[in-house]
Amino acid sequence: MLVRILIADDSQAVRHSLHGLLEQNPNWKVCVEAVDAPDAIIKAQQFKPDIIILDFIIPGMTGVEAARVLGRVLPSTPILLLPLEITTQLLEQARNVGIKGVVQKTDIRGMVSGVGALLRQKTFCN
Repeated sequence: MLVRILIADDSQAVRHSLHGLLEQNPNWKVCVEAVDAPDAIIKAQQFKPDIIILDFIIPGMTGVEAARVLGRVLPSTPILLLPLEITTQLLEQARNVGIKGVVQKTDIRGMVSGVGALLRQKTFCN
């Protein structure tokens, strides 16, 4: 079964890199990309991805705020949050809005592992 992924990041270079990285798995397909939080919310509702990869610092609202909205409109879709730095406070905020995975944005292997864990309905923090 093909897993459909939404990537939400304001950097075209990051979106492009993630797109190429994730599609190295033949069972994963990036179905849509979003450039800011409102765009991510609209496209998530439209495309109904199996997983959402969400930048923490994204125009329109924080990744945690966007995840809160996404959790209301697509409650069963797991979210992998990509902050530059992981703190205890961030992890608590993420848990409180239902984010299932947090991976430091610079951790390429962690992103792939995180997507895999969330698809197996596990939580992931790296």
